[in-house]
Amino acid sequence: MTQIPEKTISQNVLTSEVGGKPYPKWMFWKKRRYMVATIAFFGFFNAYALRANLSIAIVAMTENKTVVLDDNTVVYGPEFDWDSKIQGYVLSSFFYGYITTQLFGGWLSAKIGGKKVFGAGVGVTALLTLITPWCAKTNVYLLLTVRIIEGVFEGVTYPCIHAVWSRWAPPLERTKLATLAFSGSYVGTVVSMPASAYLATALGWPSIFYFFGVLGLIWFVIWWILVAESPADDPRISKEELEYIQKCLGNVDAKRNIRNPWKEIFTSLPVLAIVVAHFTDNWGFYTLLTQLPKFMKDMLNFDLGKTGFLSGLPYLAMAIMIQFSGHVADWLREKKHFPTTKVRKMFTCGAFVVHAAFMVAAAFSTSTVGTIIYLVLAVGLGVCSWSGFGVNYLDIAPQHASVIMGVSNTVGTLAGIFSPILTGYIVTTPTAEEWRIVFCIASGIFLFGTVVYGIFASGEVQLWAVGCELKKDDSSEEPVPASYENRSYEPDA
Repeated sequence: MTQIPEKTISQNVLTSEVGGKPYPKWMFWKKRRYMVATIAFFGFFNAYALRANLSIAIVAMTENKTVVLDDNTVVYGPEFDWDSKIQGYVLSSFFYGYITTQLFGGWLSAKIGGKKVFGAGVGVTALLTLITPWCAKTNVYLLLTVRIIEGVFEGVTYPCIHAVWSRWAPPLERTKLATLAFSGSYVGTVVSMPASAYLATALGWPSIFYFFGVLGLIWFVIWWILVAESPADDPRISKEELEYIQKCLGNVDAKRNIRNPWKEIFTSLPVLAIVVAHFTDNWGFYTLLTQLPKFMKDMLNFDLGKTGFLSGLPYLAMAIMIQFSGHVADWLREKKHFPTTKVRKMFTCGAFVVHAAFMVAAAFSTSTVGTIIYLVLAVGLGVCSWSGFGVNYLDIAPQHASVIMGVSNTVGTLAGIFSPILTGYIVTTPTAEEWRIVFCIASGIFLFGTVVYGIFASGEVQLWAVGCELKKDDSSEEPVPASYENRSYEPDA
């Protein structure tokens, strides 16, 4: 099937038709690709709620409390007497498992489809979350084990979603659709932190895990029923939308046996730039995700309820800004104001510099209000980088995007492992000087990522990405070159 530039396709096709009348643009649920993105949004919402809730729960689990025994003896102490180092390992344990399935998740989703892998990743994690309170009360090492297993299953989510977009997202809508789904991560964090604080105060910390575990299982059922592996497999998609997606993407078959050019992937400078950018962004993100509640309690003297609410503010800013930046990035490309390479570099490098500057400002701020404002601005504006490197996989190698995402997120997950541990070793007293070291380290990493991505990133399809495929159901055939019709449409620079 010959690929047709999007600009030549009727706008009625873009909005879909029934009885010759186009759907209004606000009726996004009539467009199946936007419905997929919306349900994926709630998938990431649950995924991040399931990983972020422990950051609040551990504050309640380890805070001092008064217990009056039957003989009127008053005991004052935490339910779990874990020092800062043990807490660091508990908070980072999720990522020990998370790092192991990044590449596997990308490879598996390219083989069997992103829908199945994404759904299973979130669903199993939700199921394991339900037994987390029992594990914590039994033994800290059992808790670590369950969190590691949760990480194993949730580790497939980010790589496999790119397999979904490689079949569902027209090139000039990639950023909008991808950032819509990704923003669920930040909304999940926004909601889960204050909700977790409320649940811990009202019903006890175990209720946090029961609530979000059940919520995740409900989402799994909805995803499995309503989302199809590809547009061609969706019985609810309109003929016009199916034709539009197929013309934009070419003959994308969910069952093709893709051959991944591993040597070229691991030696590609644009891939290296994405990997470094991903690690950079993750270091800042996970530093705040796992440590912000503790920072606000230690340095700003906030109680658990206020800590949960204010810890979620930066992620509310992220959820808003990632949507805005995604639309602006696609608008700049669609109107041909800038080629894709420049757009990706502008959003990534600009966001990293802003994030670094505001984290340093927060580190040296002497005002509580100023510190909160700087952190909200750092995280809120920093998320614009996802309209750069976060979609760049689909620019340089659309057929291999899920695998490259797996490689990138494997390296990026190292930030989730080492950042909480390093913070646990640095912040022991705690003092303002110790927290300044944590924030300055993150800022330095952001500046390094800016330089690397600014030099080596690309928005063009790489020659090695137009690689080889094996014919479906015929592995004995010699590999045949992939047709150029499968390349993403790129407007003239």
